[in-house]
Amino acid sequence: MADAIILNAQGGVEVPAEPIIPFVEGDGTGPDIWAASVRVFDAAVAKAYSGKRKIAWKEVLAGQKAFDETGDWLPKETVQAFRTYFVGIKGPLTTPVGGGFRSLNVALRQILDLYVCLRPVRWFEGVPSPVKRPQDVDMVIFRENTEDVYAGMEVEAGTKEAEKLRQYLTEEFGWKIREESGIGIKPISREGSRRHIRAALQYAVDHNRSSVTFVHKGNIMKFTEGAFQKWGYELVREEFSDVAVGWEDCGGDPGNKILVKDTIADITLQQVLTRPREFDVIATTNLNGDYLSDALAAQVGGIGIAPGGNINYQTGHAIFEATHGTAPKYAGLDKVNPGSLILSGVLMLEYMGWQEAADLILQSLGQTIKDRIVTYDFGRLMDNATEVKTSQFAEAMIERL
Repeated sequence: MADAIILNAQGGVEVPAEPIIPFVEGDGTGPDIWAASVRVFDAAVAKAYSGKRKIAWKEVLAGQKAFDETGDWLPKETVQAFRTYFVGIKGPLTTPVGGGFRSLNVALRQILDLYVCLRPVRWFEGVPSPVKRPQDVDMVIFRENTEDVYAGMEVEAGTKEAEKLRQYLTEEFGWKIREESGIGIKPISREGSRRHIRAALQYAVDHNRSSVTFVHKGNIMKFTEGAFQKWGYELVREEFSDVAVGWEDCGGDPGNKILVKDTIADITLQQVLTRPREFDVIATTNLNGDYLSDALAAQVGGIGIAPGGNINYQTGHAIFEATHGTAPKYAGLDKVNPGSLILSGVLMLEYMGWQEAADLILQSLGQTIKDRIVTYDFGRLMDNATEVKTSQFAEAMIERL
């Protein structure tokens, strides 16, 4: 019997044998990739648990489909469903033009306080890559989701609000800001930083990872990103000293503990290319995480195969999502790569504790690509590949479960 996921006394999610999972199929190519992905999810769960577990999918609306049917881009019922059932998944969404939400994706993260954007990056054998050793890329990015410049606290140049703020900052702080300037606020809090970094450290402990790197621009932004780094090291000493140690406290030799270190954001974008093996779990602020996750995805096949999850580890709420856009010119053509959404489903299953089904999907995806059965985006870059439609790729995966 279908039932809701609940939060247990330990703060984790308790998943019934038939959990109700809300889903948004998405806009543009969303229906194509969702139709393929859900078949893979259902087949993997059925095989892993011999029919004793299954997912009761519950469609909820957001984006263009929601607007067309309800006149609302993000209906309250959709937000409430994600809140009630704790775990959900979604395809790519159109961002409204000319007002309303700045971004539907960002709105969902902020409304539900999904403060961690989880972005694992790894290479599957056979995936075309622009780098010589893509197999060296195996990182998990923890990108803070609710603060930094993505908080959306900005005023437009030439408005009375911008001029009022400019004058205040000039008079109260002596800051020289040119007239006709757009002005943004970059909040980074101790509470927000610590809960985010705590999640990254705990992930490293739970998954036997070797290091956690704080990526920041604290050499310039000393009281925001510099504070993020400082609060991170404080947290290591206060709560994780039995399992982790900062670089300065061990001279780079952590023994049998997790090594915690930090690096400046700009040089990190070079180092993840030149020596990716030095990075394992990365904890970083919002904008840095946006740049890093897409740059790393490019090394292992692109965002078409990059998964993402948005999680509040305190309340248990989580929404997993395709990380790419809607690609409207391919809508309805059964053409695009469903890998991003499929791998986001893997993250969802892992979060639910259904590791056996998640492992089956990972194995199947890897084998399908290794067999050179791919969608057009990979097919045009691979020799002797069999190019298939979105739905056919799902069929090939199911055959290899």
